[in-house]
Amino acid sequence: MPDYKNKRNFVLTVSQSETPEVQLIRLRAQDGQPYSFDPGMFIMISGVDATGKEYMAKAFSIASEPEVNELELFVVKEHDGHTSHFTLTKPGDVYVVAGPSGQFKFVASEDKKVLYLAGGTGLAPFMSMVRHIKRINADTDAVMLYSIKYPTEIIKKDELNQIATQINLKTYITVTRPQEGDGWAGQTGHIDAEMIRKYAPDYMERTPYICGPLAFVKGCKDALIALGVPAARIKADVWG
Repeated sequence: MPDYKNKRNFVLTVSQSETPEVQLIRLRAQDGQPYSFDPGMFIMISGVDATGKEYMAKAFSIASEPEVNELELFVVKEHDGHTSHFTLTKPGDVYVVAGPSGQFKFVASEDKKVLYLAGGTGLAPFMSMVRHIKRINADTDAVMLYSIKYPTEIIKKDELNQIATQINLKTYITVTRPQEGDGWAGQTGHIDAEMIRKYAPDYMERTPYICGPLAFVKGCKDALIALGVPAARIKADVWG
């Protein structure tokens, strides 16, 4: 459960389009103090109206690395026919952040070999993890399979490519809805057992992490179990 006792005010500093379907937002701690959490954890965000009353509480995985005073989040612009509040926000808006919370977290000293399976904005906790690995110069061996609907939906494409040159990270992107003329020549289709075996043949030696929508997480779990990975070893975080 979220830690509702640990609340702090944050101010919106950035709200911009990251991809056609994803909004990137950043929130800076009003007190200027760093925000402590383990990579992979999430927060609950509530807005504050003109009267000081809180409204809207929603969970978001943190994409920024730990010990920062500005949190980065990836927000789906439209979900189930509803436009996200964060597409209408402006710098200076105040929010209450409760947390951090969650058992989905990465500890570099414990997991030396990992397999990250990300679906859409489920990339967020993995961005936190790889940024953390880079900052502390950990010797983590990471393979990430990143599933998106369209080639235009790659979040943080340039940074992912850059980080891959600085740490032991291999990222493979698969597009589930390729279109004629979209220019995509890479992997296509949903992540399944065959794809995991292809890009992470040593999957039995890796701790698997999964984050994304419910159907994505279930599909990845089923694929790992079909490959013989014990269900108890699989770490998963579901949104939507």
